[in-house]
Amino acid sequence: MTDSTAVDTRPTKIMYVAEATAHGGRDGYVTSQDGQLDLKVAMPSALGGDGAGTNPEQLFAAGFSSCFHNALILVGNRAGYDLTGSTVAAKVGIGPNRHRGYGLAVALSVSLPVVDPELADRLVKAAHEVCPYSNATRGNIDVTIVLG
Repeated sequence: MTDSTAVDTRPTKIMYVAEATAHGGRDGYVTSQDGQLDLKVAMPSALGGDGAGTNPEQLFAAGFSSCFHNALILVGNRAGYDLTGSTVAAKVGIGPNRHRGYGLAVALSVSLPVVDPELADRLVKAAHEVCPYSNATRGNIDVTIVLG
């Protein structure tokens, strides 16, 4: 059954494709096709690993925070606001779900020190509609956004 009120957020045209390859899963390394990414990956100590490398949750947090921040800057610029000094931090949690698998939860903390709280709220809501990560995760995982 499909939700007739759902908004289709699929791209109408692919403008860029990122390529990365994992070697060894959570205890290996990841590389990008262009050589810009070459990282050791390790299971976090909280999940029983040695924590001697980055992990998929950190990479997802980095991607989501930078993408959301760019969406925020974009909607700010479109509305005529300079968001210099703004930041977006992401926390990505992982844990078991009800289906014998694992799920994610995201908390974004947005700092907009140069705009009033009401405007900040409107800009964050607009960015949440524009951001590809927000669109990809909407309805799939819990994403909370806090203005701070």
